[in-house]
Amino acid sequence: MAFLFGLVIGVVVGVALIIGFVKSENSRSKRRAELAATVAAFARMTVEDSRKIFTPDQYPSWVVFSKQQKLKWLNSHLVKIWPSVNEAASELIKMNVEPVLESYRPVVLASLKFSKFTLGTVAPQFTGISIVEDGSDGITMELEMQWDGNPNIVLDIKTYLGVALPVQVKNIAFTGVFRLIFRPLVEELPCFGAVCVSLRQKKKLDFTLKVVGGDLTAIPGIADAIEGTIRDAIEDSIMWPVRKVIPILPGDYSDLELKPVGKLDVKLVQAKGLTNKDLIGKSDPYAVLYVRPVRDRTKKSKTINNDLNPVWNEHFQFVVEDPLTQHLVVKIYDDEGLQASELIGLTHVRLNELEPGKVKDVWLPLVKDLEIQRDKKDRGKVNLELLYCPSGMGNGFTSPFAEKYSMTSLEKVLKSSNESKEAAENGGDTKKREVIVRGVLSVTVISADDLPAADLLGKADPFVVLTLRKAGTKNKTRVVMDSLNPVWNQTFDFVVEDGLHDMLILEVWDHDTFGKDYMGRCIITLTRVILEGEYKVTHDLDGAKSGKLNLNLKWTPQPIYRDT
Repeated sequence: MAFLFGLVIGVVVGVALIIGFVKSENSRSKRRAELAATVAAFARMTVEDSRKIFTPDQYPSWVVFSKQQKLKWLNSHLVKIWPSVNEAASELIKMNVEPVLESYRPVVLASLKFSKFTLGTVAPQFTGISIVEDGSDGITMELEMQWDGNPNIVLDIKTYLGVALPVQVKNIAFTGVFRLIFRPLVEELPCFGAVCVSLRQKKKLDFTLKVVGGDLTAIPGIADAIEGTIRDAIEDSIMWPVRKVIPILPGDYSDLELKPVGKLDVKLVQAKGLTNKDLIGKSDPYAVLYVRPVRDRTKKSKTINNDLNPVWNEHFQFVVEDPLTQHLVVKIYDDEGLQASELIGLTHVRLNELEPGKVKDVWLPLVKDLEIQRDKKDRGKVNLELLYCPSGMGNGFTSPFAEKYSMTSLEKVLKSSNESKEAAENGGDTKKREVIVRGVLSVTVISADDLPAADLLGKADPFVVLTLRKAGTKNKTRVVMDSLNPVWNQTFDFVVEDGLHDMLILEVWDHDTFGKDYMGRCIITLTRVILEGEYKVTHDLDGAKSGKLNLNLKWTPQPIYRDT
């Protein structure tokens, strides 16, 4: 009996062990399969996927994601072939840069040419390469390059005074990113038809100028003028979006060349809270604007004297060649008269952030440097209206800044007459006439919210004064007694003679027995209402601790008479 009991127990325990072992193996197999699937998923995971899963502070300090690859192999081969590359590249650069130097030649110089140009014996070093995914039918590479060279570059400079100055360019230190575009891709070796070369980013460019056997200070300001000319020539001849197209296979590659693709209209409206750079009085601000920082494409506003809250309301237009990478830069300076102007602050807007055909009204904070954002000092802000219009834009859109927009027959006749007269006086050179847009502006002052208290009882007796800035036309609402949230619902019509260059100023005042007290204001350009026809808007009051104005604006254009 005991033997039978032991046998049964042994069989039961053995079966249990077998079942447990089988379950354990099945569980291990399942875990291994799941782990393999997880490892395979991680193998397929991209950098962007990992950034969605982990926050930056969850990565170890030694983890760095870089799109660039090192180029030791290229640098070693470049050193070997540099003598041949130097000869070919020197001639190519001289041929392309010299005409640009001549076009930017300072007025005090009679000629500006290269008498010697070689890149020297030191080859540049490429520190990284990356592939740009831009969706085009080609391959785009960007190579970062450093060069501390020993070139032999001598400029042959002649002045109108008969002085010849051979100026040597020495101690060149350059760091930048070159962009190479291989397009179009073809089946024939080397598998691409042409190469586009451009300087995508200029991180550093330092050099010194030395007169061979003379003194560069013989003519005041000549050193700064030559240095500025060299930098302008580089910007205009090779800086992106300018590109040099080098054909590899026979064919027509005109589509790869730089060409305008649209226009950017910029209205420099106003600025607020600018830093005061003067010890006595206030700054005298003006603005410099550009899309490409070359001399003939840089615009400058008028100077507003002794004002830290200047109102310009000036319109500028820029040619756009690549809206995906170009941006508008605005620099605000303090005019110091005969001395060099002092930078108050600068800002920029990327053109790819603009919706084509739609006006964008922005307030942008000013900074000290666009690259290094360590300085957190408040330098004020600037107000811009931006309108990007691609070439041949359809959908019935017409830019209000376009030539001949809303011009009457009389204006066209006067325009033609004036252009003919100016052409005769200026030897064929005509000046662009500003576009005139006429109409009726209807402004409904609906209400105000949360106005600041203006009397001892914590109330105010507000009213609004409306002024058309350029025309000088004024209107005034009624006074609403004892209210910080007044309702007016009054409509005023203004006959506007120049809608694109006029502004509406609304000032809120507190009525008082012995006069009136200023509470705040808002300034509105007419660009949006001209484009949209009618819209409602709520504006914060400038110069007040609190308060908003609720308005409705409507534009009725004057009839356009056309020749029949």
